[in-house]
Amino acid sequence: MSRSRPTLGAILTRRIAFFAVLAMVLQLSVIFSDYYWNVGELSRLFVEQETERLASGITVDGKSVRYQLPDNVRHRYQERSSGYVARIRDATGALVFESCDDACESRFLPADVNPPDFWLRSLKPGKPLSLVGGRAFVVGNQRFVVDVATIDDPQDVVSSVFWKEVVEHMLVPMSILLVLVLGATLLSVRQALKPVRAAANAADKIDPMDANSHLSFDEMPREVAHLAIAINRAFERVGELMTSQKVLTSGIAHEIRTPLAAIKLELGNIDHPRARRAEIDLDDLVRFVAELTTLARLDGFDHGTFEAVDLVILSSSVVEQLAPWVYENNHSLAFCPQVETAIVQGAPALLRDAVRNLVENAVRHTPAGTDVLVKVGSNMVRVEDQYPGGMCREISASDSNGSLGIGLKIVRRIAELHRASLHQSKSRLGLAFEISFERKSGGRHARNRRPAMGSGVRNYGFRP
Repeated sequence: MSRSRPTLGAILTRRIAFFAVLAMVLQLSVIFSDYYWNVGELSRLFVEQETERLASGITVDGKSVRYQLPDNVRHRYQERSSGYVARIRDATGALVFESCDDACESRFLPADVNPPDFWLRSLKPGKPLSLVGGRAFVVGNQRFVVDVATIDDPQDVVSSVFWKEVVEHMLVPMSILLVLVLGATLLSVRQALKPVRAAANAADKIDPMDANSHLSFDEMPREVAHLAIAINRAFERVGELMTSQKVLTSGIAHEIRTPLAAIKLELGNIDHPRARRAEIDLDDLVRFVAELTTLARLDGFDHGTFEAVDLVILSSSVVEQLAPWVYENNHSLAFCPQVETAIVQGAPALLRDAVRNLVENAVRHTPAGTDVLVKVGSNMVRVEDQYPGGMCREISASDSNGSLGIGLKIVRRIAELHRASLHQSKSRLGLAFEISFERKSGGRHARNRRPAMGSGVRNYGFRP
């Protein structure tokens, strides 16, 4: 959706172009009122431009002078009775070019008069133009006087004179100004938005569960920096909410565990089989409450507490801790490290809970005599339960809704917090659960891919 919206540069370009066109239209109206209705100014421009076109055909080669009518005025001054006449003389008064008969002499200045550099006389007021005028030019160190005259301007040369003035004095300067202003504006916007773009990229990577996350606004414009500051304040409030949620869940766990422990002590004083069954049910309830509390606490976990964790050392400590309990439940537990070290970023307590949950689930939901294997690779921890005789366990709907479902949900949530994934698969002998972390390239992790020297299966509990 954000990609479909126009960029700030596109919006500014359209608006600057719109107002530039509007300014051109207004300026064109001003030029039209100043020039088109000003007959005297149009007459002056007519003489200046027309004499300049005629003078462009003069060629001086030493003392010889040649003249050829330019193509853009040939159709006006080469034909008789076209409504336009012209005369070109050198400094001595000798004719260089003439497109009229003796009748033109009555309109032009006499040959014995030293002409000024520019002269103009209107033959009839108003439009269409009827005028006669002249202008002096210096070509090759020689002075030439070009005289022109028109009666009623039959070819509407005044329109081309007007539009040439518009192009030279409005369109060209305004176009250059538009390009410079637009380029400077887009460059300024691009430079101003560079820290904003960097902040936006950083915002995509921000971890909402990390209370220390914030946006840098040092180089941002003041207006945009206010937004970044507001976002940082929102993250601070999220951190406060996470802290209060931890306190609340800890309080709930403490308040619930205390009466449950008292009930268990009272049941221990009762010598009856029903009391023993009640203790077993009470242990399940305690474990169920603990899992619910853990699941609630994970929703407010702070990623800012992550540190470097060695999965090999962590899993080994969990296996050593659970080995006596596994033995009491008539199962065997084996630790199979496949690498020397496996470093990941995470919370040791949460990762330890995840491995413990997988091992406990494998023990509780398999019959006695089942082998449980804990394998550690460069970016994964795998817990397998193996049935004698190659039987394969399936997770039923009741399991997914009961304690096994909550335990796996806790493990899956811990994996998500560590940007990992929990995979369930069937091995040759049983069911396997694997927590896979993101692969990281680099020297420190590259060496983790080779098998550990001297590593093997370590058994901690054996079936009797």
